[in-house]
Amino acid sequence: HVQLVESGGGLVQAGGSLRLFCAASGRTFSTSIMGWFLLAPGKEREFVAAITWSGGITFYADSVKGRFTISKDNAKNMVYLEMNSPKPEDTDVYYCAADQRTGIYDLWGQGTQVTVSS
Repeated sequence: HVQLVESGGGLVQAGGSLRLFCAASGRTFSTSIMGWFLLAPGKEREFVAAITWSGGITFYADSVKGRFTISKDNAKNMVYLEMNSPKPEDTDVYYCAADQRTGIYDLWGQGTQVTVSS
């Protein structure tokens, strides 16, 4: 049974830093790309960042470019999101997702709340 578990969320002051973690478990886990998204009820899914599993090519939403950094550890099946200089508008629930080589993000974590205070 493959699953993603996020952690690291919490309260952070604007201008500070916070690191989110996403751990993939399951012996059959295989992915081509992993990403971080915002997924609020009643709202469109919002892309934050993604990284290819082989090669480590990164992609960022314009709103976080230069502030957030996505990275990975293939050996540990971990993906990280380093949030530097967060803003109050970054407050949301952050979800980790994986494309299990299906062409879509078909595996999602439960989300971790990030609250940025001004």
